[in-house]
Amino acid sequence: MSEIRPGSPAAWMAAIRPKTLPVGLAPVVMGWAVAAAHGGGVNRPAVSIAAVTALLLQILSNLANDLFDFKKGADGPDRQGPVRAMAAGLLTRRQMTGGILLVAALALVSGSFLVVAGGWVFGVLGIAAVLCALAYTGGPFPLGYHGLGDLFVFLFFGPVAVCGTTFLAGGQVPPASWPCAVAVGCLSVNVLVVNNLRDAAQDALSGKRTLVVRFGRRAGIGQYAGNLSVSFASALVLPALDVPLTAILILVLVPSAVVMTRQLMRAKDGPSMNRLLASSARFVLVFVALLSAGMLTGTWCLLR
Repeated sequence: MSEIRPGSPAAWMAAIRPKTLPVGLAPVVMGWAVAAAHGGGVNRPAVSIAAVTALLLQILSNLANDLFDFKKGADGPDRQGPVRAMAAGLLTRRQMTGGILLVAALALVSGSFLVVAGGWVFGVLGIAAVLCALAYTGGPFPLGYHGLGDLFVFLFFGPVAVCGTTFLAGGQVPPASWPCAVAVGCLSVNVLVVNNLRDAAQDALSGKRTLVVRFGRRAGIGQYAGNLSVSFASALVLPALDVPLTAILILVLVPSAVVMTRQLMRAKDGPSMNRLLASSARFVLVFVALLSAGMLTGTWCLLR
């Protein structure tokens, strides 16, 4: 970080954390695939706007976390993860606050188009998403500091994003949307679990009572393995819900899931946890891409 000039575009890129952004797109891709696999036309403009909105919400959450964790002392000198922009002095409070307000406004504008496409409920969901992105580490009751981060990540990256996109894309929410939403939600939570396992000591000192801080490392590893198991089990349900059998090709990823779990059991230092964090984020994308491909390939073969 020393070579990055404060206030520069590179400083903003560090705050935005580009490596996390594809995880925000995964639920949109999953929702689109479910809609496409169930026939009918797909509303591509609505899906594109949903993707833009998801990216903006992810950026908003990253900027807000950077600011509020710094203010609460969670990003101290002993932090094992990548250096945060505020803690490194790359951005001032005024700059970060301005950036948060700008991205929040853009997310609301983008979300307003989804209201036109899908109805008033998307307005409610959009406002809730913005508020939760800010309240994850900020406000009078920061969700992440009270062990509620996992729940809200699951809800917004799972049912809200996947089923919402499915509806926007195809005008319905078929039963297959729900197992897919559960799978993506659980895998997204795993990214947070690794983050919380890595930062447990610093979080405890700053009063950030994540589930890992509350219940310990062993419980966090169990949660990680359990989330992986639920994701694969959800995919196995799909053929019973009018989805081609090719969806179960996702099982080829089971060995990778076992390897990641074993790595998590051994990893304790910062660099190892950061590598596993990146692997867990990539796994969400690979899982969604392979499951989507299996669903769509099977559908295409059936249509022929």
